[in-house]
Amino acid sequence: MAAISVRDLDEDVARRLKVRAARHGRSMEAEVRAILTDAVGAREDGQFNLALAVRERFGAIGGVDLELPPRQDMPRAADLPKLP
Repeated sequence: MAAISVRDLDEDVARRLKVRAARHGRSMEAEVRAILTDAVGAREDGQFNLALAVRERFGAIGGVDLELPPRQDMPRAADLPKLP
């Protein structure tokens, strides 16, 4: 596990970080880890997984079960314009 030190951090930034950490119920160190993890969360190949990002962001609050009505009609084919 790597460790870093941040020197010359502005007092206002440190204060806001402390407030943000308290709001999320974690230590300043844990808050910094979360911020850094989010900041570099994109995969190295440049691809972004939206479904994973949504699940990580909102998974803790649970989900919703929806009743889907049965499909009555078959979907129609798309009307695409003819190319010149």
